[in-house]
Amino acid sequence: MSRKGADIVIETLKEEGVDVIFGLPGGAIMEVYDALYRDGGIKHILARHEQGAGHMAEGYAKATGKVGVAMTTSGPGATNIVTPIADAYMDSVPMVVITGQVPTHMIGNDAFQEVDIVGITRPITKHNFLVRNIDELPLIIRKAFYIASTGRPGPVLVDIPKDITQQLSDVKIPSLEEVKKALPGYKPHTEGNIQQIKKAVKLIMEAKRPVLYVGGGAVNAEAQEELIELAELMKIPVATTTQGKGAFPENHPLALRMLGMHGTYYANMAVYNSDLLIAVGARFDDRVTGKIDEFAPDAKIIHIDIDPASISKNIIVDVPIVGDVKIVLRKLINELKRKGAKVTHPEEREKWLEQIEKWKKLHPLTYKNSKKVIKPQYVIEQIYEVTNGDAIIVPGVGQHQMWAAMFYKYSYPRQFLNSGGLGTMGFGLPAGIGAKIGRPEKEVFVIDGDGSFVMTMQEIITAVQYRVPVKVAIVNNAYLGMVRQWQELFYSKRYSEVDLSLQPDFVKLAEAMGAVGFRAEKPKEVREILEEAMKVEDRPVIMDFVVDREENVLPMVPPGKSYKDMILEDGRGAEAETMYLVG
Repeated sequence: MSRKGADIVIETLKEEGVDVIFGLPGGAIMEVYDALYRDGGIKHILARHEQGAGHMAEGYAKATGKVGVAMTTSGPGATNIVTPIADAYMDSVPMVVITGQVPTHMIGNDAFQEVDIVGITRPITKHNFLVRNIDELPLIIRKAFYIASTGRPGPVLVDIPKDITQQLSDVKIPSLEEVKKALPGYKPHTEGNIQQIKKAVKLIMEAKRPVLYVGGGAVNAEAQEELIELAELMKIPVATTTQGKGAFPENHPLALRMLGMHGTYYANMAVYNSDLLIAVGARFDDRVTGKIDEFAPDAKIIHIDIDPASISKNIIVDVPIVGDVKIVLRKLINELKRKGAKVTHPEEREKWLEQIEKWKKLHPLTYKNSKKVIKPQYVIEQIYEVTNGDAIIVPGVGQHQMWAAMFYKYSYPRQFLNSGGLGTMGFGLPAGIGAKIGRPEKEVFVIDGDGSFVMTMQEIITAVQYRVPVKVAIVNNAYLGMVRQWQELFYSKRYSEVDLSLQPDFVKLAEAMGAVGFRAEKPKEVREILEEAMKVEDRPVIMDFVVDREENVLPMVPPGKSYKDMILEDGRGAEAETMYLVG
């Protein structure tokens, strides 16, 4: 039966199991919105800005593991969603973005609201398509979903000219097998080379001071069970990146929590002094490695990742294993068990674990609390207590993001959803809305900074309209806090253009948009407000926590330095501390 291209779009999305689209309509995509209205089978969330729609799709995808879908019109509608596309690309988020385009015969003529969005997004998408023939439309959309969700996940853009959405066709929706046949050059390698796995097993059994370094790939692969089994089987401590949080429970005795620039002292010391580093679904980015030639200087490195381009990209590794993290870890565990899962140097391994315990006691995550002024870390601790450690936490980007990573303990995958690679201010609120829509049974807390929050605060209206009861805790220090911290530490306190002391009244702002607003200015008010916020179930709550303006995120590895150069919580350097094994 012949139907419009717009109807084919909706039909194909339903075939893919899409239950919600985040977007904003406009002229070039209007036919698809009309088909969406006539069909009525997919829920649409009307964002107030296309950037918000993109981050909502990201939050939905990060929280659920499903492909997030966003839809915009051409021109500025398409360019406004470029930042979320880049964000999703950096953080390996499965997302399909559908953009309208001017009619085919107008492309290249500088028509009204025309931009080459395919060209603009080519470096920041896993793949992108410009549909030129209506009969290719359902195959292209199905290809987009398959590419976005397999291998290393990522965003795929489908640009559809308006005339394609208006034309008629009786084309059928292809099966998944037909989609795979139409992508002969795209075959993600999932199994892992058994010979490389055997080499890894030998190194793990012989290691004296091993560390597991776990990234977002472990979350995408849903490999928590395998990680716990491997760590416990071979008594290997586990450090995670911000993207890898929750892949290994942070209350586990072997947990080192976060490593890197703002990682725990004991995680960084463990990595620095290790003799074997097992990287699982991580990419050795600069915020983790610091000075590359002093990163884990005595360690042999095993790297397990589904993306071959990520292996030996930043750090040359000894045993590369390309494959799905869950599958490879299962094979690794089976091979270890076949070999008896023996530690060649059991006494050295016990000494290693004892040393790590000493480091944990020497420098736990801590801060100087106050009865007069609210400390940002205290706000995070109270959120942890009020939610019993079970909420999904979605920070913006800045100091508050690192405090949220440090002072809330994460126990399950997809619990900490943050903009890691791109570091996008304004990510928090819309991503939190998307996460709550994807996981309505979970409490979702957006922990935002005042600078980050104002960049997308109009999406409060979206949350009110769709009755999304997301909780927003603004850690309000009236600064662009992380920039101010760097200016204090590395620019002799020359605070250039970071003062945000002129702000809206966030309580009145919330109320003006139909949300609930609270403010805390004293430590004793923090818990009271959080408990009141937890009672609201039908709309968003905005909580303005007025905190110590010049509190710093510590510990910290200064940019370009190594782990042994950490600045500790009391401002001292770590170099004189226990360089017990290396140095």
